[in-house]
This record gives sequence, structure tokens and C-alpha cells, in this order.
Amino acid sequence: MTQTTHGVGGLSYDAKKRTWPAEFNVFLALIILVGAFELIGRVFLGDSFLFNTRANVDTIFNEARLQIIILQVSIVGIIAIGVTQVIISGGIDLSSGSVVGATAMIAMSFAQVATVNGNPNPKAMFIEQGWTDLPVIVPVLVAIGCGLLAGLINGTLVAYTRIPPFIATLGVLYVARGLALLSSDGRTFPNLVGKPDLGTT
Repeated sequence: MTQTTHGVGGLSYDAKKRTWPAEFNVFLALIILVGAFELIGRVFLGDSFLFNTRANVDTIFNEARLQIIILQVSIVGIIAIGVTQVIISGGIDLSSGSVVGATAMIAMSFAQVATVNGNPNPKAMFIEQGWTDLPVIVPVLVAIGCGLLAGLINGTLVAYTRIPPFIATLGVLYVARGLALLSSDGRTFPNLVGKPDLGTT
């Protein structure tokens, strides 16, 4: 017996005739989009759109374009992996973006240098405590700890207090935003201790 499903407008299709998952259509659309831009680059610019061979980084012909795209998307992709698991389980997490922002600001508070051009760094928050020029691993561990703490708070609120995930994560969202402003005093953090060859933030 063939199972026929009726869709929008009375159209019908046989579910057994589907040769690939519906999610594959999104991936196929991405491939087509990338191919279209690659073709446009070859025809109108005379070079590959993603895999550039020109070394002049002062123009749009940047040989690192694909790398830049991947690095920019990777942050959202990592967050999306966690949020996807929450959505699959029937929940929702509204705080993820704000938690990332708060985590970055708090972690960078521990990545300050003591002096800038021979003068004390006016934006170093913990200069009096001597928490400056710390190894790179310190802010990394602080960031991991902040993320774990936020997840623990969200999980506890939802699992043990029976607060709906929408309300619980919305509250954590605003708490995280407040912590981001409080930890930075509303300022940016230049002159950070870091290793650019390992990554940027």
C-alpha cells in the first residue's frame, strides 16, 4: 500500500519516493549559491571568488577570503550546535548570544597588559590586584568557566524550579548583558595579551 500525503494546495506526493532527507535541500541550495558566486567571480572578476590567487590584501581580492568567512561563521556555528540540542529536546535558549558577549568581556578583563607605551594601562581593570600580563590560558579558562556557569544556571532553573525555558533563559539573557557592561564599565578592551596565530576574538 502506497502512502500518499496531501500538502498545501491539495498537491500530493509519495513519501517513499523521497530519495534524500528534506534537510539536504538546504545544503543543495548552499552549493548552488556558492557555485553562482564562483561563476560570477570567474566571469566578471577574472578570478575565483573563494579561492583567490591574488596577494593584494588591500583590495577585495583577498586570498584569505574563504578563511575569513569560515572564522566569522564558526562562532555562530558553535553556538548553533548547542542551541540545536536544546530545541530538539523541546526547549529554547534565548540567552546564548548574550552569554557569549558577557563571557568575552569577563574573560578579556583578565587579558589586560599592565603598561601601554611605558605608561600604566588606564583601562586595565585589575591592575591594582596585579592581575595583568597573565598567561593566555587564564582568560581561556575564565571564558570556559563563565560558559559552564551560565549553562548550569539555565539548566537548574529549567530542570529543578520548573520555570519555562523561555522565561528562564530570557532572565539569564538580561543578567548576562548587565554583567558584560559591569565587567567592562561600558568600555572596549584594547591592548590585550594574546597570540594572534592561535585565533582572534
